[in-house]
Amino acid sequence: MYGFYGDVITESENNRWMGPKRYDYAGTKVFLRHRAYEAEVAFMKVEHEKTDTPANERRLKTFWGRPKDPKRVPCRANCHICNTNHTSDTHQESKFVTVKGRFLSIGAAVISCRNEKAPDGLVADAHLSDGFLHLILIKDCPRACYLWHLMQLARKGGSPLNFDFVEHYKTTTFTFTSFGEESVWNVDGEVLLAHKLSAQVYRGLVSVFASGPQT
Repeated sequence: MYGFYGDVITESENNRWMGPKRYDYAGTKVFLRHRAYEAEVAFMKVEHEKTDTPANERRLKTFWGRPKDPKRVPCRANCHICNTNHTSDTHQESKFVTVKGRFLSIGAAVISCRNEKAPDGLVADAHLSDGFLHLILIKDCPRACYLWHLMQLARKGGSPLNFDFVEHYKTTTFTFTSFGEESVWNVDGEVLLAHKLSAQVYRGLVSVFASGPQT
C-alpha cells in the first residue's frame, strides 16, 4: 500500500514506545495531514466475469449511490474459485490501461487482508490463488469523503470501494511510477522505498496449508 498506509507505517516507526496504539496515533496524524501523491499506474485490466443478469437484479445501491455487488465469496481452504481451472482464454477481454493523477492511496492485494480494523479486509472477495491481484486506486478527494471510505472499511459488511473517487480493478500485472514528493510502500508492515515498481501474479506458485476462512 502506497500513500496513506505508507505514511502511517513511517509515522508509527517514530513512536514504537507506544506499542500497538502507535498505529491509531499515526493514522490520525496522517489523516489530518491529508496528503496526496502524484503517480502513474499502468496495468492489465481484466474483464472476464460477465453475466446476463440485469444490473438492477445483481446490484444494490450504497449510501452515495454507487452500486454494490451483494455476492461476496470469501476465500477458504479448498476454495472452489481458486480450484477453478483458469486458462489464458479466460482473459480474452484484457486491455492495458494507464491511470495518472494524484492519489491518497494506491494498493494491491492478492488476499482480502482481514484484520481487527477492517473485518472484511481491503477487498472482501479477493482470492489467494485465482491468478489475480486487486488494484485499488484512491484519488485525491475531500477529507470528509476519505473519512467515509475509512468508516466503511472499518464496518463489517461495509462498501469501502463503492465511491466515485475509488477505482478497483482485477489484474495480473501492474507497474507504478511516482512523481515529485514521494511516499513509501507499506508491504505487510515493512517499509519499501520505490520510485518505480512492478508486480506480477503467478498462479499456484506456492502451496499454502490452512483451514477455515483466510484471516
